[in-house]
Amino acid sequence: MELDGSQHLDSSYDLRRDAFVNHEGWSVVRFWNVDVLTTMTSVLETIVAICDGLLTETVKAPNLRFFPTRSKT
Repeated sequence: MELDGSQHLDSSYDLRRDAFVNHEGWSVVRFWNVDVLTTMTSVLETIVAICDGLLTETVKAPNLRFFPTRSKT
């Protein structure tokens, strides 16, 4: 999990790092730091949904990025 500010929205470095970490078998979730400070309950509910396997699809919203683990074959 990573907390980001809006300056990371189009970061090519972050995209490459996310792809690498995901390729290594890890899920990646990024929240904007302002959301953690202002909507903590929603952030925690999202983390629980991920841990419970309820969120399984890639999300590419401006304030939330989620790249679920892809099984290596």
